[in-house]
Amino acid sequence: MTPAPLQQTAPPQQTAPPRTTAAPAVPPPTAASVLPVAGLRATARILARADTDGTTRLPVLDGDGPLALRRVRTGTGQARVCLVGAMSAPLGGDRLAIEATVEAGAALCVTSAAATVALPGRTAAPATYDVRLTVGDGARLDWLPEPLISAAGSDLRMTTTVELAPTARLVLREEQVLGRSGERTGTLRSRLTVRRAGRTLLDQETAYGPGVPGWDSSAVLGGHRAVGQLLVVDPEPAERPAEVRLLGDAASDGRQGGGAGQGVLAPLAGPAALATAVAPDALWLRRLLDEAAARSGTAG
Repeated sequence: MTPAPLQQTAPPQQTAPPRTTAAPAVPPPTAASVLPVAGLRATARILARADTDGTTRLPVLDGDGPLALRRVRTGTGQARVCLVGAMSAPLGGDRLAIEATVEAGAALCVTSAAATVALPGRTAAPATYDVRLTVGDGARLDWLPEPLISAAGSDLRMTTTVELAPTARLVLREEQVLGRSGERTGTLRSRLTVRRAGRTLLDQETAYGPGVPGWDSSAVLGGHRAVGQLLVVDPEPAERPAEVRLLGDAASDGRQGGGAGQGVLAPLAGPAALATAVAPDALWLRRLLDEAAARSGTAG
């Protein structure tokens, strides 16, 4: 009997473990790869027009975003508008603007309900606040907002541009407070340009805060934290030429005590006078500018 041939059995094949592919590591976002958060864009518009009965009406009163405009009854022929902040602004990256036009023969007064506070935002970009004012022949504009406060960490660029007709009248008050109570100031750069009949009457630029050399030195603010000015333009000839007058401590050789601030009221090359003042706080600053308004015969 022939034995059956032996059957050879192949060794069992070993199955390789499944191959896994690791996902490439994603590096964390860097400051350069993160797009800045866009700020708010808003523009408020005011148009004042003289009516046939001598009063001024407001055919355009258009607030936008944080810039809310409210009509205030006065009982006089002059129209009055109050700017009310509808939200916190300006923040870093915001682009805000106010445009006010006073047509020939009209009279407008613009105030604000509270101080404007510049605050840091979600982006490092500076905020901008542009004010554009136009006053026609025989018209009057009183621009009297509450102070602008530059809070710590903020960065604001503010411009105010005024175009005046030859017989236009203007009373413009500008007050800036560097930091809230007990805090450091932010960075504030401001420019005021006033043109009358197409010719430059005043063009000045100031800068305060971190990154601005010498802003707190004795040659600029000397330790004060509030600065402001009052500009009065009146085309009617005065009975006597305006004279340079000192305000506050400067007028009393420091006898007031307490470092209440000081200022000067001086004529400009034209039918205008400019008061500039520095003070330890907003309260003393307003007193100095009110003194300047009284001396110039203007109700501030």
